[in-house]
Amino acid sequence: MPNNLLKNMKEDFIFGNEAVVRGALEAGVGFVSSYPGTPASEIADTFSQISKDAGVYFEYSTNEKVALEAAAGAAFSKIKSMTIMKHYGLNVALDSLMPLVYLECPLVVVVADDPGCFSSVQTEEDTRHISDLAKIPTLNPANPQEAKEMTMKAFAIAEKYQIPVLVRMTTRVCYSRSRVNFGKLLEIKNKGIWQKKEFQLGASQTLKLHQKTIDKIALIREEVSEKGNLNFIERGEGRIGIVTTGVSCEYLKEVLNSLNQLKLLNFKPPILKIGMSYPFPVDFVKNFLKSLDKVLVIEENDPIIENELRKITMANNEIIGKEVVPEVGELGPENIEIALSKIFGFKIPENLQQNIEKFDQPKIPFRIPYWCPGCPHRETFKAIKQVFGPDAIYGGDIGCYMIGAYPPAKMLDYVVSMGAGTGIAHGISKSTQKKIVAFIGDSTFFHAGIPALINAVFNKSNLLIVALDNRCTAMTGHQPHPGTGLTGQDEKTKELKIEEIAKACGADNVEVINVYDYQKSVEKIKKIAQKDGVSVLVAKGECVIYKKKRLKKERQ
Repeated sequence: MPNNLLKNMKEDFIFGNEAVVRGALEAGVGFVSSYPGTPASEIADTFSQISKDAGVYFEYSTNEKVALEAAAGAAFSKIKSMTIMKHYGLNVALDSLMPLVYLECPLVVVVADDPGCFSSVQTEEDTRHISDLAKIPTLNPANPQEAKEMTMKAFAIAEKYQIPVLVRMTTRVCYSRSRVNFGKLLEIKNKGIWQKKEFQLGASQTLKLHQKTIDKIALIREEVSEKGNLNFIERGEGRIGIVTTGVSCEYLKEVLNSLNQLKLLNFKPPILKIGMSYPFPVDFVKNFLKSLDKVLVIEENDPIIENELRKITMANNEIIGKEVVPEVGELGPENIEIALSKIFGFKIPENLQQNIEKFDQPKIPFRIPYWCPGCPHRETFKAIKQVFGPDAIYGGDIGCYMIGAYPPAKMLDYVVSMGAGTGIAHGISKSTQKKIVAFIGDSTFFHAGIPALINAVFNKSNLLIVALDNRCTAMTGHQPHPGTGLTGQDEKTKELKIEEIAKACGADNVEVINVYDYQKSVEKIKKIAQKDGVSVLVAKGECVIYKKKRLKKERQ
């Protein structure tokens, strides 16, 4: 239960996402902001449930950039602050993150990557690339215990060196569960003070700040990455070593134990575990490489650590990585077992060999994603298709309505990123002279749809934007948004209406439908389909799952 995180217990059996919350509480976090995104959603959801009891200010912001900026404002006001998002969300926030590194903002940014694309269908992005780009110290937990400890360490680094710090989670660490040792909860401070000081702006000042950041990263490399306990060596035998990071460390331990029991590998090779991937511990790694001829690098997705090793490798070191370790998808113990067999020259276990040779797809019916029974999106897509036909161009966006790409709707022609459905539809409309239909969810509309709508109006587009107002951020767990009338701390607030915003943005035609009144909805869609210019159709219908939760909460 989330409330256990507020108790002075010695330990508890918790998820990685919950461990981040506990680590932040033990560090004394006072301000937390987020835009929901799986696999990080439960970190924010937990704060939403316990923030008032903990004395922490929490909010769901309209998007990740705003969430970062809100937390930065609190950090500048001497409050320990944290913002939470998924990997795509960091892209949205990047415009403000990079200057905040220069401006000495002591902020913790928790980001969750999704190797294997379990909840992220656009790209299998590796956030570690942003570490070097933004010059932001980056920690990589391997399990829930480390998730707690590294979150606390991130706050310590941020405060000491006055710099944002990134805690990079991955799906398996977020959702794995283990026993986590608890420490003492600090007193929470959620009210600060802004100290007025001269602010300088200009090219010469930015160059000075750039050099100062470079010097600071060099200091963090020396004092934390090289000498701290985030990166460590497990001594072993032989001249073949292994370098690993993140959850791959846990899989490696599991595989080595299994191979030892099977007497396929009767010794333990030297292992270097990278917990802080940026700034990279160059001298520490060089020391590890001294006595080795060959090094296997085991990491999920992109060869970030591998490439760092190749930069500093010595003449006698052979670096092996993505030649034997898959670059695509989530790593599993079997991938590591196969890689080790190629490096150490043993035959893989017979049961694994049989699985590889005899593997066949399970003979079960293929199941496509589908909308929940009673989902309002079913009726909306059906009505739009009835009016515009199957051959119209349909733009998609991020949310439950992505399922509109599958049968029976089978309508979406593209899905790119938050708000891009409308932005791309405008470009298609201008290039083809056809009227395009762009679907966008209510939370996505507030997140990134308004600028795209304004652009379409400003540039005289001819398209229909269908805003699917199901009264919550449904896809990530029914979190509130500016149109729901509730905050992340379950307080009543102003309920912003999409139709009023659309009119204020200058949309030529605005209609509202109740999607459960199907015939009337079709009539209104036919009417708006005949009109030129930028049209906005707000399709209102509460998410059926959220409705059940709401009624249960209201004891109805």
